[in-house]
Amino acid sequence: MRTGDRTKSCISTTALEPLQQKLIQTLLRQVPEQGLMHTALDGLALIRCNKPSTCTSSVYAPSLYFNIQGSKTLTLGDKALTYEPLSYATTPVHLPLLGRIDQASASNPFLGIKLAIDPQEVANLVLELGDKAPKLKTGHSCNEVSCGLSIANIDSDMLDAVTRLVKLLENPQNIPILAPLVRREIIYRSLMSEVGVRLRKFSIADSQANRVCRIIEVLKDRFSEPLRISELAHQANMSESSLYQSFKQITRVSPLQFQKKLRLHEARRLMLSEGLEASAASYRVGYESPSHFSREYSRMFGLPPRADVDKLRSEIRVPA
Repeated sequence: MRTGDRTKSCISTTALEPLQQKLIQTLLRQVPEQGLMHTALDGLALIRCNKPSTCTSSVYAPSLYFNIQGSKTLTLGDKALTYEPLSYATTPVHLPLLGRIDQASASNPFLGIKLAIDPQEVANLVLELGDKAPKLKTGHSCNEVSCGLSIANIDSDMLDAVTRLVKLLENPQNIPILAPLVRREIIYRSLMSEVGVRLRKFSIADSQANRVCRIIEVLKDRFSEPLRISELAHQANMSESSLYQSFKQITRVSPLQFQKKLRLHEARRLMLSEGLEASAASYRVGYESPSHFSREYSRMFGLPPRADVDKLRSEIRVPA
């Protein structure tokens, strides 16, 4: 970042401090304890972390992730992005990410907001925008398939909209009428922001990014089945090599690696939430060998299945 850009950023951040502090106080009231809290507002979750964390693996759903206080690093394959206070991350597709809280304390906890987005909702708004949407700025590049994870600064209009959405939790009677309007405003402002071009790439019918999105949905729904690249390529109307390259550019992993991550995360959920033994969970998600499952699980999560689940049950899990 150039010096002039840094100065401009500091000035804009200072101007946003009163509204930022107002939102911080609302979040502290809503999330008095560390953890991730799903709210009465559909698709909205609030995150609080009182201390820095180690890297945690998770599959992020299509969402906007707003960082209000503290800092966090997200890693997608070989791509690591740190988002500071008053910035937000966009994931227009399901992505396997590593998340690490870098700055947080009991007196100044990390505070984040996750807003799930429906890709169809985004696509409909893109159609309405038409040629009103801003073009990519000179000096920046965004090809068809390299933008699975992006980070942008929160401006005053976006911060105001996000604050109004969270404040609805204090007046739940207004949620049915006002929440859909504010959600739409937030998505609109993200599309008109510096990451808007990247988001729109995934909504354009028959673009390579959109085709890969559809394949990701197929893998998400059928992750326990044997993977056939030829079948996926046929569904996407792409060659096998083109699908492989495009898929890896977006997710930073191959389709096979992506499927493996989906399987292991679902197995972890089954053991943690439904009490399944490791062998039963491994068969449920498509593994034929429990020992093979255990080796891959240990490589991904750092512990064997039973030890990992026991550890998670004994502590408050820091959100990824």
